[in-house]
Order: sequence, then structure tokens, then C-alpha cells
Amino acid sequence: MKKWLIALWLLCVLNLKAESCYIDSLQTIQEVVVTARLTQREIIASQKLKGNQLAQLNTQSVADALRYFAGLQLKDYGGVGGIKTVDIRSMGTHHLGIFYDGLALGNAQNGQIDLGQFSLDNIDEISLYNGQKSAIFQTASDFGNAGSVYIRTRQPKFQVGKPYNLKLKTKIGASDLFRLSALWEQRLSTAVSSSLNAEYLTSSGKYKFRYRRITPSGEVAYDTTAVRQNGDIRAERVEWNLNGLISRGHWNAKAYLYHSQRGIPGAIVNNIWRRGERQGDLNTFLQGRFQKDLTDRFSTQWQVKYAFYRTHYVNRDTTQLPVDNRYWQQEFYVSTANAYELLRNWTVSLSYDFRWNKLNADTYRFAYPTRISNLISLATAFDASFLKVQGSILTTMINDRLSPRTRLIGGVTPGNIRRLTPAIFIDIPLVSKQNGLRETQLDVHTFIKKSFRMPTFNDLYYTDLGNSNLRPESAVQYDFGLSFTHRNPRGVLRQISFKADVYYNEVDDKIIAYPKGQQFRWTMLNLGRVKIKGIDLTIGAICHPLRDVVITGQVQYTYQDARDVTNKATPYYNDQIPYIPYHSGSATLNVSYRNWALNYSFIYSGKRYNQQENIRYNFMQPWYTSDLNLHCAFRAGNIKWKFFAEVNNVFDQKYDVILNYPMPGINCNLGMQVEF
Repeated sequence: MKKWLIALWLLCVLNLKAESCYIDSLQTIQEVVVTARLTQREIIASQKLKGNQLAQLNTQSVADALRYFAGLQLKDYGGVGGIKTVDIRSMGTHHLGIFYDGLALGNAQNGQIDLGQFSLDNIDEISLYNGQKSAIFQTASDFGNAGSVYIRTRQPKFQVGKPYNLKLKTKIGASDLFRLSALWEQRLSTAVSSSLNAEYLTSSGKYKFRYRRITPSGEVAYDTTAVRQNGDIRAERVEWNLNGLISRGHWNAKAYLYHSQRGIPGAIVNNIWRRGERQGDLNTFLQGRFQKDLTDRFSTQWQVKYAFYRTHYVNRDTTQLPVDNRYWQQEFYVSTANAYELLRNWTVSLSYDFRWNKLNADTYRFAYPTRISNLISLATAFDASFLKVQGSILTTMINDRLSPRTRLIGGVTPGNIRRLTPAIFIDIPLVSKQNGLRETQLDVHTFIKKSFRMPTFNDLYYTDLGNSNLRPESAVQYDFGLSFTHRNPRGVLRQISFKADVYYNEVDDKIIAYPKGQQFRWTMLNLGRVKIKGIDLTIGAICHPLRDVVITGQVQYTYQDARDVTNKATPYYNDQIPYIPYHSGSATLNVSYRNWALNYSFIYSGKRYNQQENIRYNFMQPWYTSDLNLHCAFRAGNIKWKFFAEVNNVFDQKYDVILNYPMPGINCNLGMQVEF
């Protein structure tokens, strides 16, 4: 018996010693297959850019990255500090929802989200959904847009025995650009971690451009080279996250602050190169998110947000009336989403959102509007091997209120808005094969969705411009497409994918600005009706031709025929709407060899018109840009170094995205990143 006890003691000692020796070594475990709950599965796949894909592109902001999505048009007014907004499938900026870590970004004043304010340094993934995110466990607001962009920030990941991550990044380049950012991630406990990301940006915004205009008769009106003025920017951004895990759930808290002072580069017309417009922004918000599976079948999610935006607009242009106005926006938002699995393949969800918006200003005869929004969504999803279906209906109730003094002055009282917007999404898997590590998937999908967008506060109540009788824009979308993916982890061609969509959209009660007859006096009217036909194509591939060589490529093409069919008596009836090209596309190619990576990206925009009439005088030439990016990464001890060089607009293309707002020519940037 004594011998057996000694043998058992020696076995325990050897086992403990082996565990202490190899606990930090590479361990091999059996494969674990994780199956997502039905509440989280998507009916129709989205377009995504994430991880290394984002790092390889010559992009500085979220807006720059969105140029590589099919069906999106970026409105860029030039330079680092120029305002950047996005239009989805020719329906306009206001029909696109922007979600930051699950909560919508808002701007009740003018409805436009300046995506140039969001850096990519802390972004892990950007996704684009047409129609809506086809997963039913989401907020009611997610069901309300014609399309949605989801921005997901980086989640901390720690190595064994290391409780923190630290990343420093800097970039210098053209237009006196200097960018410095830092990311500190800390593990506070086994279930809680935090991250702090800060960034500083400054640029003079100056760059050379060619100003050349040709009259309809073919004569050269202007042809000169000048330097872009009043495009300077100084911005600071700080973002703090606290992430936690609980039993069968997780939570997140976020604090965000963005402050900037910038010049607004004006239009180059009549040989005027300099403008006196300035804008100061202070955007801050606090938000929290809680999600938990209460049972195997019932899940709940709660979200809350408070946002405060301050805008200071100054115009000291001597040729115009002086302006010095301040605007203050506030938003309070709370949401609950609940999902229940009736059967293994059948789930229902019920969501409710409450949103309160208020706008103040120091302008004369301001309306001081307040908007209260209540949204209720009911959705159901069926997911089987032969069919996936999701249906939803959203009830939106909006009430605007003005101060009593404003009612006496303006004599108008806004009414209540009630809308029901249904949607249905269907996906049919035609081929689903898996042979060892090889996998082939072929699906066809379709959706029909109705949506609308409310007029903004500026549309309704802006002094000498607004029209309180405006009706909301309404849109109906029809989409049919197919997607194909083939993966072979051991072949030369590791993956090839193809996605095609044909769509038809109708937009009614399009809100436009219309001149009242006096100079600088416009009003807003419901005059527009637009019919849109389009095609989106995306092809991607991943190749491993040699052991240490990886080639990744993606090509996207968009065709859009967007016609104004408002009034047959107008000269622009059935003409292409402004700034929508018939043909556009992008391509990216990345070649990596060990620690080196070379990336080439290409963007093309075809012919388009800058006014409603499709005549020669309003015609804008096609344009394209080519960008190169070279990366080198290596590790020295416990520090990971990364150096990169960028060349943008390699062929020095002269072009305008918006008429008379010239874009930069060839320019270069250098940068370095250090990770501890």
C-alpha cells in the first residue's frame, strides 16, 4: 500500500510540473464548432471590410472606406477636413442609417452624418446592408432605413499572461498632414476589460489643383493652377469603452468626444479661390448596451444613449452677409429588443425605441423644435436548410413641438406622423456542399421593403427656408440577387466569391430646395418622384500561388439608372438625377510576402450631370483614381513595428466629385505603428 501511495504522489508531482512547464506553450485541442442562435443569423449576407482589409486601404476615415462598397456614392467636398456623406442606391443620404457599435448616429438638424469625423484606427469591421440588417434580434430603428452601415469598434484581445495592449500610430504627409493616435487596452478582470483611444489631427488643407472650364461651344473659359485655401482642420477625438461578460450575456459602456475647428472650402467659381466660412464642432455622447439570454429560448437587449452636439458656424466672406450662429442639439434614446424561439427554426421578436431630439440656436426667429419618436417593430424569422424567411413590420409615431412664442410668430403648428413600413426577406440555398475542407454555397435571395424618412429640422423650420407642411419621403425597394462562395483551404485558389443584385426603387415626395424668386431665398417642397433601376456586382478571390505569397483581390461594379419622373412638363423629365453616375466601380489587389504587403486600389466614376437637366452644359467627365500602399511589419523583442508608405492618386487625375470642389492630385503619406 505504501508503494502505491508513493507512486501516486510521484505521478501527481510530475503532472503538476508538466502543466507548469507547458502552460504558456502552444497547445492543440480538438475542433470546436460554434452554431449561432437563430436570433443572430442573417438571411442575406452583407458587404464587409474588416481587419487587415481596412488596414491595407489608403483610407483615413470611415467615409474613405465606404467608397469600396457597391451601390454607395460618396459626396466628398475635398481635402482632409472636407465634409463627406454617403448616398445609397440613389435614394439620398437621409435614407442610410449609420450605427456605431449597435446604436444609431443621429443629426436631427440636417440629417447628414459627417463620416469624416470617425477614424479607422479603432475600427474592426464596417458592414453595409441593403434594405436592413436581416437578423430580427435588433432595435426598432434598425428596421426603419433603406440601408444601413454598421461600424464595429475593436474588442480587446489579450495574450496569456499579458493584461494590456498598447498601440501608437503616427502619419505625416501632403497638405501638412500630421496624425497621432494611441490605443490602450487593459484587462481589469477575467470578465471586464477597457479600452481608451485618443487621436489628434491637423492639416493646412492646402493642395494644388487645376481650374479648367470649357464653354458649351468648346472654347476654354479658364485654365490655371491654384492652391486650395480654407481647407484647414484641427481635430481631437477621445473614445473610452468598458466591456464586460456575464453569465449568458455581455454589456458595454462607451463615452465619445470629438472636437474640431475647420475651414469650409468653398466652391471655385468666377476666379474666387478663398472663402471666409468656418465651422467648429463639439460632438459627444454616452451610450450603454446590455444583452442576455434569460433562457434557452428567450433573449433580451437594452440600450440607452445621450448625445450633445454643438455647432458654431461663421461666415466672414465680405461678398455676403456676415453670419455668426451657434446651434445646440440634444438627443436621448432608449431601446429594448426581445426575441423568443417558438420552435427550433422559428423565432419572433418585439422591439421598442423611444427617441427625444431638441434643437436650440441663437438665430433670429428660431423655432426651437422638439421631436418625440416612438418606434415599435414586430418581426419573425424561419430558418431551415431549404428556406430562410424574415418578415417585419415597423410602426413609427413622430410628434414635433415648437415653443409657444414660435407658433405666434410663424403661425404654423406641425402635425403628427404615423407610418407602417413592412418588409420581407427570402433566401433559398440552391447548393450547399461540404467535402472535407472544401465548401460550396449557392443562394438566391430577394426582398421587398417599404421605408420613409422624416424631414429634418432645417427642412421644416429653418428661417426663410423651412416648410412645416412637408410630407415625409417614402421609398419602396425591390431586390433580387444571388451569391456564390467556394472555399478550398488546401488549393492554390483558396476562395472565390460572387454576388449579384438587380434592384428597382421608387422614391415619392422627394424633398427639394426650390427658389422663391428672391436671391438667396429658397423654400423646401415635396416635388420629386424618382424611379431607380440598378445592378450591383462583387467578385472576390484569395490565392496562395507560393508558400509565403498570398494574393487577395476584389472587384465591384454598379450600374444605376435613376430618373426624375416628377412632371412631364419640366425640361428634365426622365433625366438622370444629379451626381449619380450610370457606371461606377472599384477594385483592390493585395500581394503579401512574409512581412511585406503591397496594396493597389482603384476607384472609377462614370459620366454624370450636376443639375437636373441632362444637357451638355451640366455634363461632368468620368474620373478615376489609383492608390498604392506598401507595408512592412516585423517584431523586435516584445515590440511589433509597422512602417507604411502611401501614394494617392498615382496618375495625378484632375477631377471633381462635386462641381467646383476640386480634389487633391498626387500626394504621399508616411507612417509608423508600434504595438507593445
